[in-house]
Amino acid sequence: MGKRLIPPEPAEIHDVQLREALEERYLAYALSTIMHRALPDARDGLKPVHRRILYGMRLLRLDPGTPFKKSAKIVGDVMGSFHPHGDQSIYDALVRLAQDFSSRYPLVDGQGNFGNIDGDNPAAYRYTEARMTDVARLLLDGIDEDGVAFRANYDGQSKEPIVLPGGFPNLLANGAQGIAVGMATAIPPHNAAELCDAALHLIEKPDAKSKALLKWVKGPDFPTGGVIIDSRESIAEAYATGRGSFRTRAKWHQEDGARGTWVVVITEIPWLVQKSRLIEKIAELLNEKKLPLVGDVRDESAEDVRVVIEPKSRTVDPELLMESLFRLSELESKIPLNLNVLVKGRIPKVLGLAECLREWLDHLRDVLLRRSNYRKAQIEHRLEVLGGYLIAYLNIDKVIKIIRTEDEPKPVLMKAFNLTDIQAEAILNMRLRSLRKLEEFEIRTEDKNLRAELKDINAILKSEPEQWAKVAEQVRKVREMFGPKTALGKRRTQFADAPEHDLAAIEEAFVEREPVTVVISDKGWVRTLKGHVADLSGLTFKTDDKLDKAFFAETTSKLLLFATNGRFYSLDVAKLPGGRGHGEPIRMFIDLDQDAAIVALFVHTGGRKFLVASHDGQGFIVGEDDCVGNTRKGKQILNVEMPNEARAVCTVSGDTVAVIGENRKLLIFGLDQVPEMARGRGVRLQKYKDGGLSDIATFTAKDGFSWRDSAGREFTASIKELAEWRGNRADAGRMPPKGFPKSNKFGRGIE
Repeated sequence: MGKRLIPPEPAEIHDVQLREALEERYLAYALSTIMHRALPDARDGLKPVHRRILYGMRLLRLDPGTPFKKSAKIVGDVMGSFHPHGDQSIYDALVRLAQDFSSRYPLVDGQGNFGNIDGDNPAAYRYTEARMTDVARLLLDGIDEDGVAFRANYDGQSKEPIVLPGGFPNLLANGAQGIAVGMATAIPPHNAAELCDAALHLIEKPDAKSKALLKWVKGPDFPTGGVIIDSRESIAEAYATGRGSFRTRAKWHQEDGARGTWVVVITEIPWLVQKSRLIEKIAELLNEKKLPLVGDVRDESAEDVRVVIEPKSRTVDPELLMESLFRLSELESKIPLNLNVLVKGRIPKVLGLAECLREWLDHLRDVLLRRSNYRKAQIEHRLEVLGGYLIAYLNIDKVIKIIRTEDEPKPVLMKAFNLTDIQAEAILNMRLRSLRKLEEFEIRTEDKNLRAELKDINAILKSEPEQWAKVAEQVRKVREMFGPKTALGKRRTQFADAPEHDLAAIEEAFVEREPVTVVISDKGWVRTLKGHVADLSGLTFKTDDKLDKAFFAETTSKLLLFATNGRFYSLDVAKLPGGRGHGEPIRMFIDLDQDAAIVALFVHTGGRKFLVASHDGQGFIVGEDDCVGNTRKGKQILNVEMPNEARAVCTVSGDTVAVIGENRKLLIFGLDQVPEMARGRGVRLQKYKDGGLSDIATFTAKDGFSWRDSAGREFTASIKELAEWRGNRADAGRMPPKGFPKSNKFGRGIE
């Protein structure tokens, strides 16, 4: 018979509130993400994965100048010893540290295919090799001299550094990107020499503000170059608060060809923009006819970036062509600044430029003190040993005799020569071959040199100014290594003011110029027809609606709408609905009051003057350019209050004004009696006992006055024939000549 299995005792069950459990677990996850994944340490500018890669490479002795080792070996060691989070995440981080278009100062020297600016993937880690760069060596310098604290690794089998000694301003020089839980970081790269200059100023004047440091740190310095077009004020604000952004544009120049032809050549693109995706986007915009100034785009890049943009024609303005590309493609990119870092490796905080550099300098001082204390302990130990060696040298025969004859020579030696435990141990552990080197002169020389060094170390440890002088010396060495005259240290990103362009010209540049016919229905529905269509008899309208007016325009035209509320509204023809439908209500494109109606709609040409008039007979002359508003709310020109309303507008041409009222009285007077204003109620044009103004027109007296009847027939009367209607502004006028339209309209409007 087999043994009877006894079920185990049931484990004790605890009731836990779901909310509490979720809060506790989510908080643990959030903290883990913030501390160990997304945010860099303010001291060495590294996240744990990068720090572990560099330390792993240090253990593999992959210093600059040594033979390369397979990336697979590095990834395996780092994953096995320090970072058990998957090989691909480690390799991705290592690749990024090696890409000279991603990192301003690469920490890894890669051999093989590490990807490119087009966004192509790197080769697998079994094919690539790597070692550290001089920058990485600077970050690790002093790690073997107790420069930083260590902690147990994830399985407790070995130790890893909490932070690197960080002899290079890596946080700002290489930047960092990361998204945590509830917070993120975005630090663009900067120029190391400029950071060192600012740090040296900060050592001299510890209370210096971020604004003062802008004398040296002008702005980011991207590995891919480009041009920053932000104002100095916005850059200063970003660095003072630790939050902001930088508008970065591609660098370009014009290359002339044969017979007056030319092309635009782009040589630098914004940071983190994939070139292949950028060109695909431009090609898509071309296909969608959103870049009417651009003829073609092609990539002629080899090792350097060279993207060629061909214009549609040689008459195109290259500045406008580029402006259209900057607006619609990633040739202009907004690169964010969010200096959210871990202060002292524990507290997430948004810092300004000065605080960031101060954290780095304080860390350098801490590392200096730790290394000095470590060296001091080493020297003191060696001096003690040297004291024992000198005693042994002076009494060598007696020492040898004690060692040969005594079973336990150590206590005997200590008692015979008054040695310390360390000295006795050093003598006993001495090799025979060292006996010939034990010369009194050499021992005393080493002792003297070590005591001099110890004196210097003690002076540093006791004096804070001495400590800062030593830190400044270290920073100057970094500046020399990466100065503006070196290939790596030379500034790549330039600064420029954004070029000023006519907004209307830029808007026009986005639209292909084509003829259209604008159609307005009686109920205010608008649409455009392709081409200049003269015959509109085939147009259909909604029930109870009909054609009000139609006129020719172009897709690049701007329309002006004058409404009964006295406002002028601007509309872009390109934004109006096309096609075969009934269009859309014009109120969809402007904020037109419900009780307001359209007085006139016409193409804006610029430079003209208009005569505007209200129902109660008041009006004035206004410049066309003063009527253009850039918002949906339009621009108030003629001031009217209900029940009064704007009634008429006409183009000013000539020297005489004709006004007719609803009472069929016509008045003609000189144009010089009407003032020109930008806005207002105007002056009285005609006096009425009842009713109000119906229409206005202007003409040249010597040419006579023309009007059209409802059938479109034109009638002209000379100024002599109109003598009895001539008068002064604000007169009542007289009944019009025979045959004048019953509608009391001149049939002219905007011409």
